[in-house]
Amino acid sequence: MKVFGSSGTRGLAGEQLTAEFVLRVAKAAGTVWGVDRAAVARDTRTTGTMFANAAVAGLTGVGTDVERLGVTPTSAAVRYADVEAVPVVVITASHNPPEYNGVKLVGADGVELSVSALEQIEQRLLAEEFEVANWNEVGSTTHVDGVNDDYVGELLSAVDREAITDADLTVALDPGHGAGALTSPEFFRRLGCDVVTVNGQPDGHFPGREPEPVQENLDDLGRLVRATDADVGIAHDGDADRAIFFDENGEYVEGDASLAALAAEALEPGDSTVAAVNVSQRLVDVCTDIGAELELTPIGATNIITRIQELRAEGERVPIAGEGNGGIFFPEFRLVRDGAFIGAKFLELLTDATVSELVAPYTDYVNVRRNLRYDDGSELTAMLGAAEVYADEADVEAETIDGYRLSYGDAWVLVRPSGTEPKVRIYAEARDMNRATSLVRAVEDELEDARQT
Repeated sequence: MKVFGSSGTRGLAGEQLTAEFVLRVAKAAGTVWGVDRAAVARDTRTTGTMFANAAVAGLTGVGTDVERLGVTPTSAAVRYADVEAVPVVVITASHNPPEYNGVKLVGADGVELSVSALEQIEQRLLAEEFEVANWNEVGSTTHVDGVNDDYVGELLSAVDREAITDADLTVALDPGHGAGALTSPEFFRRLGCDVVTVNGQPDGHFPGREPEPVQENLDDLGRLVRATDADVGIAHDGDADRAIFFDENGEYVEGDASLAALAAEALEPGDSTVAAVNVSQRLVDVCTDIGAELELTPIGATNIITRIQELRAEGERVPIAGEGNGGIFFPEFRLVRDGAFIGAKFLELLTDATVSELVAPYTDYVNVRRNLRYDDGSELTAMLGAAEVYADEADVEAETIDGYRLSYGDAWVLVRPSGTEPKVRIYAEARDMNRATSLVRAVEDELEDARQT
């Protein structure tokens, strides 16, 4: 049984993810960590309090004192882990729908746990080998105030506040009812921006939109940009570790284009960057033009973090890394995806150009994505079997680091199972929409036929 996917463990609350399961995860983590102190944080989901309580019970049950951070972005919880030198259990399902929740584990070094560290915890969990404390040695709990304020304060000192203030920008912000609603509006206002918001109230029902900041969920943000004549639109996911942008005309900006623009600014010849196997040709082109090395990993923050750490241990400079879904790392600041920090780094680029001008060099490609849901393991097996056959019969050799990626020179297509949801994802990129759509459709037809057989 595989517990931890591409970014922690997630599932439907009350079904795949239960309070009992979260308690056992926390007991396993506390047993492996063997520390006196740990912390628990959560996003705004309606089940967050229940699962946070379960995590607290698990940690205190193995003798760990617990500091409760409340509702806070994942990046703020990571900061707390780093500054206080304590591991943190974060209750969040990030971009997943409201009925989901999950668990992320952050080490006392302020970094989400590596694959090897997660495997140690998983072994304890599956074997149910917990170091249960005696009745008089269980941990205590305390509530910590000011976590969000301290996080915003650090962000303000980490970006070019003067340049952003001088640019006199109007920012349309959509925190999506998530944890970023408690921090990002204040942060951007204190950067000297005029800030207007939509979906700005923290609400675990996510009444205004789904948590994932994809184009089909962000119509309100585009309208807000146009109605307020904003310079840029910024959207977060449920735990605010992503930033997706709209230009000054209220037009959606592909995450791959904003990543390429930020990478072009951050990278220098000889640098390295890390991206997942669904990397856009836009980033490939940037690395080629600059003379930087591009390293690919399986999809997911855990895999990217692990590779960044390996490269930095080898003496490589990795100023930026991430995925085209808005989740970008700036490792020289902190090894975490931070939607507010990503947004501010993008604002730094707007001191000399509009958003549309900034991303214009990276708009030659179009992306098409499909998510195919399955109901059980047999359907998943059938779909992945069909994907393998399709890849074997293709005219090009498949890259199998994570699923099956077929690169045709002018375009590519990737099919892989989600690490967090019961879905098989299909991605395609080409310079022409018809080309990208046809690549997706061909794979989609094969997988749907297999699922229904």
